[in-house]
Amino acid sequence: MRQLTIAMVSALALAACAPETAEAEGATPEATAENEKLAEVLAADLRAEDTARDEYRNPAETLAFFQVEPDHTVIEYAPGGGWYTRILAPYVSDVGQYIAVGFAPEAAAPLGEEFVERVRQGGETFSANQSEAMGIPAEDLPFYFGNAIPEEVNGTVDRVLVFRMMHNLKRWDIADGEADAWFAALKPGGLLGVVQHRAKADAPDDYVDGNAGYLKEDEMIAFFEGKGFELVEKSEINANPNDTADYEKGVWTLPPSFAEGDVDREKYAEIGESDRMTLLFKKPE
Repeated sequence: MRQLTIAMVSALALAACAPETAEAEGATPEATAENEKLAEVLAADLRAEDTARDEYRNPAETLAFFQVEPDHTVIEYAPGGGWYTRILAPYVSDVGQYIAVGFAPEAAAPLGEEFVERVRQGGETFSANQSEAMGIPAEDLPFYFGNAIPEEVNGTVDRVLVFRMMHNLKRWDIADGEADAWFAALKPGGLLGVVQHRAKADAPDDYVDGNAGYLKEDEMIAFFEGKGFELVEKSEINANPNDTADYEKGVWTLPPSFAEGDVDREKYAEIGESDRMTLLFKKPE
């Protein structure tokens, strides 16, 4: 019953993202199948511990906005603990291709050698670990570091998705190189989807250098346009107007991190997770 309920909610969310036209009312069998497939993935037992964050991450609506389809080749950048991996890989693995890409370990040198080694090991074991967890062959879950994407991948990717990671790339001074790699990987007309903690428009410059986790939306748009991408659309899917985005300990003040510990914990819990921009860009055809 629980799985059915989640599947129904997910399907409704996907339907809500569809344009309200006569054509949408008579949805094609392919579109209906895609919605059903994503709803099935979102309701899978594999995600039992992940669903608590659906309220803030809105995966059904976000992936619909990014126009991700089951036959796509999709790069997930910096998959981390695999929250979105457990959605994307099952969704595209049958007829599409999932690819994980991470930042080069040495890029995280400011965080210390121990962290760098963790990044390296995480990349080296990603495919095997995710294969065991999801039952998808490891060869269908390739992982590449951003400075070592095979040349044959370039120009073949339908979607590159970057979730809440741009602040790190900015503070580590690697955003330019990573964005260039994403541009090269995409097909002409391919789409880049970005979700990022959003700073207030009048936030001081020293608060949006990446170290607080928040970045300005207009600066993100300008950055990607400067890398050759075209802005397709913006969405408020992942917005949270209750987030003041001005905390001494940055975005990690809010759940799930609660950087202040028990200090004002109830207040921060009531605010919820961060306000996030959701941006869709295109590589020109």
